[in-house]
Amino acid sequence: MPFTVEVALRLLLSVGLGGLIGYERENTNRPAGFRTHILVCVGSALVMITSEFIFNRYTGLTNIDPTRLGAQVVSGIGFLGAGTIIRDGFNVRGLTTAASLWAVSCVGIAVGSGFYIGAVIATIFIYLILISLKSAEKRITKRNRYRTFIVETDSNSGQVSAVCSLMEQYKIDLRSVELYKSKEGEQRIKLMVKMPGSTVDMKILSDIQALDGVQKVSEE
Repeated sequence: MPFTVEVALRLLLSVGLGGLIGYERENTNRPAGFRTHILVCVGSALVMITSEFIFNRYTGLTNIDPTRLGAQVVSGIGFLGAGTIIRDGFNVRGLTTAASLWAVSCVGIAVGSGFYIGAVIATIFIYLILISLKSAEKRITKRNRYRTFIVETDSNSGQVSAVCSLMEQYKIDLRSVELYKSKEGEQRIKLMVKMPGSTVDMKILSDIQALDGVQKVSEE
């Protein structure tokens, strides 16, 4: 097969494989979606094709390592993945998308080097992992997710200890407590907690609301 035709086929395959993973990310409204994954996969494939071209052209004239450019892709894709990671308090979002970008870059390297069967199988596995394990991941995330509650009280003392004692009764993991005072003299208690279940127990909120001096309870 002529080298030009093979180059076109490799790049076309990288578009299809990268697009498959990108479509799943786009469908779930992730920061890096369809086009981003395609570009990463095509770029990685082009890097390996370029490495092969340079190796074939200059072999015997100088010492050339055809894997060096590909290694830079694997390490360099981190800056793009970091841009999809968002820290929300004690919770981190975007790690799966960052991992899928890194995995797609590896798929592109495999396609660019001519390792088609490995690239196709890896893409199928990546896609199935993103689809089939999504519900399990959501259940784990909800169970372990920290939540922030704002308790608005009057200026009387004692509400902080009362709220913390109530949290202990419900065996709620209290991560941090912050106290703010407004110009009107009202105070706000900011609680970072890990709830025992995936949903907020309304009885807990109503019991906090019933405490002496508590005016309002809301989730940030």
